[in-house]
Amino acid sequence: MTSILAAAMAPLRSRLRDLLERPGTRHTIMALILINAALLGLETWPAAKVAAGGLIGTLDRVLLAVFVVEIAARLVVHRAAFWRDPWSVFDFVVVGIALVPASGPLAVLRALRVLRVLRLLTLVPSMRRVVGALLAAIPGLGSIALVLLILYYVFAVIATNLFAAAYPEWFGHIGRSLYTLFQIMTLESWSMGIARPVMAQFPYAWLFFVVFILVATFTMLNLFIAIIVNAMQRYSDGESKGGTADQGEASVREELRALRVQIERLSASLAAHGGREGVAR
Repeated sequence: MTSILAAAMAPLRSRLRDLLERPGTRHTIMALILINAALLGLETWPAAKVAAGGLIGTLDRVLLAVFVVEIAARLVVHRAAFWRDPWSVFDFVVVGIALVPASGPLAVLRALRVLRVLRLLTLVPSMRRVVGALLAAIPGLGSIALVLLILYYVFAVIATNLFAAAYPEWFGHIGRSLYTLFQIMTLESWSMGIARPVMAQFPYAWLFFVVFILVATFTMLNLFIAIIVNAMQRYSDGESKGGTADQGEASVREELRALRVQIERLSASLAAHGGREGVAR
């Protein structure tokens, strides 16, 4: 029974696969995602909600139905392989969130419908490449973050010991010092707002602030950028090798298909030749 059902589903899966892999289908889904994102934005605009709230809600439900049908088709086509692809699982979760009744304690899930916009990441290869590179860079970024945390702690302890008595609102304890140093690292009003007032009482405080900015802002930022660029390069190289391997596999499959056709023709020719010899006898 199972084999009969599988055989009956095979043509349907083949047609659905061809339909899903068409560029026109992908472009249509991308356009619908953008339209849905615009509708979700209009829902936050009081004037638009008053003027066309019912229409916006109806269109949102129609688009959600289209997304559900698309996910169901991908499940039929890919079956178990669907769950092994992280991007497919992400699409399933994003669409599934919209199906949860957003009422009572689950009302917060209504705001998460905007996550459908992130499905563009799964449809646009260049975006998917960037996200994959960022994920691949997480281990290196984590190491740099730990180094930065240690530097923060060291500078915070020094700043607390030096400036706590005179400026308790900025450096009164380790927590305030860490927050003040974070503001300095972002270069937000660090000079006129913090450094110069401190230098009015501690003339050589500029040395502390300049060294901290050079280490925490410029050096660490460049390290972050270097790791991300390196990860993107490795990811791109891996995709290129994977693409070359896929082309090689495709070429082998084509050759095997051509060889199979030749064998079938040869078998048919031998069978016809044997039939003629039998008639002649």
